[in-house]
Amino acid sequence: MAGFEEPRLKPETGAAGKGHRQRLRDRFLKGGADAMPDYELLELVLFTALPRVDTKPIAKRLLSRFGSFAEVIAAPPERLREIEGVGERVVTDLKVIQAAAERFARGSVRDRPVLSSWSAVIDYCHTTMAFSEKEQFRILFLDKRNKVISDEVQQTGTVDHTPVYPREIVKRALELSATAIILVHNHPSGDPTPSRADIEMTKTIIDIAQPLGVTVHDHVIVGRDGHASLRGLKLI
Repeated sequence: MAGFEEPRLKPETGAAGKGHRQRLRDRFLKGGADAMPDYELLELVLFTALPRVDTKPIAKRLLSRFGSFAEVIAAPPERLREIEGVGERVVTDLKVIQAAAERFARGSVRDRPVLSSWSAVIDYCHTTMAFSEKEQFRILFLDKRNKVISDEVQQTGTVDHTPVYPREIVKRALELSATAIILVHNHPSGDPTPSRADIEMTKTIIDIAQPLGVTVHDHVIVGRDGHASLRGLKLI
């Protein structure tokens, strides 16, 4: 059952187990995350939740299922629980790390003109959305200095579609007294290439927003394999 993983897992006992954990900690402190493969970084994360369990097999099972450290951290709790050895304590620790990463990335775009810190905006969008298994449509509402007033997920859809309502988006911008917006959504397939529907929907929003004094700076699509900017691609 979830939350009772230790009795059915291989224990890590004795000096060898303690030595292994200390070696990983020392290597992390000396060289940082870049000095460690994904499975060892996951082991470090699992140490706290599973203090008396051999965490290497669990880390490798997680990576085998989800692919990378980032994808493990972003995986839905219900899917994480499908992995042998993953109970509520592990899920909680992984989700805390995800929340911390998102909070850190959000802090880098708050109170800064987004057009002069564009790489931070892209990093934030990638951190929060790239590994989601469902499409999300997010909007960054900006003031006249291009600082973020509000960051809102407007819709969450399926694996390949999110309903978008252009008039509702513009209405919300006016409610917030936003003078500009940045549209963001993810492609769970991993490929950020914009579809014809993405382009047409963006143009519809621009057509509604522009007469009302709201500028659409860009529409960014993020995926595991990178991002695409409709403005950068000259599609809008």
